[in-house]
Amino acid sequence: MSSAMLREVVSEDHLDGLDELRYQLLRISTSGELDDDQRELLKRALEAASILDDFPEYFYIKDRRSRYVYVNAATAAASSSYANGGMLGTTIFDHIRLEKAEEIFMLEQQLMSVGTGVVEREEFIEVLDRDPVWLLTTKTPLHNAAGEVIGLIGVSRDITERKRQEELRRCHATLLEMIARGQPLPKVLDALTHLVEQQLSDVCASVLLIEEGSDRLRHGAAPSLPDTYVKLIDGIEIGPRTGSCGTAAWRQSRVVVSDIENDPLWHSFADLALVFGFRACWSNPIMAPDGEVLGTVALYARTVREPTAVELELMAVATDIAGIAIERARSEERIRHMAHHDALTGLPNRALFWTQFNRVLLEAKRTKAKVTVAYIDLDNFKQINDRFGHAAGDEVLKVLAGRMAACVRASDLLVRLGGDEFAIVFPNSFQDEPGIVRRLQELRMAVSSPVTVEDHTIRPSCSMGAAFFPQDGDTPEALLASADRAMYEAKELGRDRLRVSHSLLMDGSGI
Repeated sequence: MSSAMLREVVSEDHLDGLDELRYQLLRISTSGELDDDQRELLKRALEAASILDDFPEYFYIKDRRSRYVYVNAATAAASSSYANGGMLGTTIFDHIRLEKAEEIFMLEQQLMSVGTGVVEREEFIEVLDRDPVWLLTTKTPLHNAAGEVIGLIGVSRDITERKRQEELRRCHATLLEMIARGQPLPKVLDALTHLVEQQLSDVCASVLLIEEGSDRLRHGAAPSLPDTYVKLIDGIEIGPRTGSCGTAAWRQSRVVVSDIENDPLWHSFADLALVFGFRACWSNPIMAPDGEVLGTVALYARTVREPTAVELELMAVATDIAGIAIERARSEERIRHMAHHDALTGLPNRALFWTQFNRVLLEAKRTKAKVTVAYIDLDNFKQINDRFGHAAGDEVLKVLAGRMAACVRASDLLVRLGGDEFAIVFPNSFQDEPGIVRRLQELRMAVSSPVTVEDHTIRPSCSMGAAFFPQDGDTPEALLASADRAMYEAKELGRDRLRVSHSLLMDGSGI
C-alpha cells in the first residue's frame, strides 16, 4: 500500500464523513495483504495528529493489555488529561466507572483473542470526571506483519445528543398517547414534569394552570418542588411583576430570570424562593390557539445562570405538550358538561339529575336524614311563547333559571327537566314543614318578579309541588312522582301556589 493510498484514506477531500474514514481505516488494518512497510505507514497515519486531531470523534489504539498507546486530541480532551501523552499507558479503568470498565475490558480481550472481525456497539459511559455520555464505538484487532494480534484500533462517536433526542421523541409519543387515551390532566402533567427533570440535571420543573374565571395561577404539577413552596405560590396573581410565571402569563411571552435575588420581577417574592435555594427561574406561557393563556411551564435552577439551549428547547416542547393536554382536558370537560347540562340554562339535565338524586337518597338512608323534592312548572308559559316569540320565551327561561339558582345552596340540586319544568332536591332539608314552606315560597316569589325582554315586561308565575323522604317515597322516581302530583293539584287550585304532597299549604297570597 502506497503513501498516496494512505493520504487518500485520511484526506478530507476524499471522505464522505467519519463513516467512510472508519471504513477505510478498518479495511486497511484488517487486510491480510499488508507488509511491514504498509503497517508502518498505517501507524504513522494514525499517529498523524495534525490530521486526526481535527476530528471531533475519538480515535485510539490499544495494546494487547488494553492500554492506550495512541489517542487523538478529542479522546484526550474527553479524559482528565488534556495532552495526548497523559492517557498513554492508562486503561479504561482509569477513566470510567468500574462495572462498565470491566465489561469493556472483557469485550476487548475477547475481540483480540478471536483476532478477526469488527465490533460496533452503543455504550452508555459514566465518565469519572464529567457528565455521562453515549458512544457509538467501532473496534477491530490490529495485526503485525506476522499476522499476530498486537492490539486494537477504536473509533468512538459521541451520540449523547442523538440518544437524548430519541428519548425525547419516545417520551413525547408516550405523553401524546396518554392524552389521546384520556388520562387525567394531573397524571399527564406529572409525567411531563418528570420527563423534563429526567432529561435535565439540577433543575426543578413546574406547571401552573390558570384558574378559570380568575387571574390566578394554580398548582398543576411540580414533583421536585418543596410542598411548602408549592402551597405558598398556589393562587399567585398574574401581573407585570409577579415572579417569572405570573409575569410570563401577563406578558404572554417567555420570561428568563437568571438572578432571582436581584431581578425586579421577583422583588415581592425573592425571599420566598431564596429560602428554598432557588436562584434562577425561567417560564413559558402556555397559550391556546385562540390566544388565551392556559398556564405556565417553569424551570427552577439553584445557581445564578441563564438557561442552556437544551433547557430552552425542552421547555418549548413541554409547553406545547402541556397546551395540548390542557386543551384536551377542557374539551372533554365541555363535552361532559354538555352531556349532563341543559344547553339553554346551563342547569343539570335529567341524566345528571337521576344520578345525583340517587346519590343523595343513598346518603340520606345511611344517615337517616330528610330530603325534600320540589317540582316547579311555569304557569301559562305557552302564552309567553305565542305572544312574544320563542326567543323571548328562551330569555325568560334563562332569567328564571338564574333566579332559582340564586335561591338554592351549593349542596342543593336544581335541574331543568325539560320545557318549562324544573325540579329541586334539598338534601338534609329543614326538619319542620313550615321551614320548608318558607324557603320554597321565597323561591316562588323570586320566580314571580317581572322580567323585561326586548322592552316587554313579562310577569311570570309558577306552580310548585313538594314531597318528602321518607314519608312520600324512598326512591327518586316515587318522590318526583309525588311532587309532580302535588304540583298539578296546585294548578287545579288556581296556579301560582305551592302544594305539599300530604297536606295543602298556601296559595299565592303567602303564608
